[in-house]
Amino acid sequence: MALRHKSAQKRHRQSLKRRMINRSRKSTIKTFTKKAVVAATTNAADAQEFQRKAESLLDKAAKGSTMHKNTAARKKSRLAKAINRANAANAAQ
Repeated sequence: MALRHKSAQKRHRQSLKRRMINRSRKSTIKTFTKKAVVAATTNAADAQEFQRKAESLLDKAAKGSTMHKNTAARKKSRLAKAINRANAANAAQ
């Protein structure tokens, strides 16, 4: 379906642009979340730094329109839970 109105065309361009920005931000969040969990399981020194970066990115995404604030809070909670579980497993060994 071709967009006939100028305003609809512009809105479509804007939505595509926002979509790419949002996808990029979500991808970065996923990357740092995975890095934080892997660093915690391998007992790496920079695990805390990866966790801090991931939580910061989640907060920034929630502040804008990339992600709902409850979704960001849930992801932060699950990240902390996974890291704590990994740290407990490392301490038990």
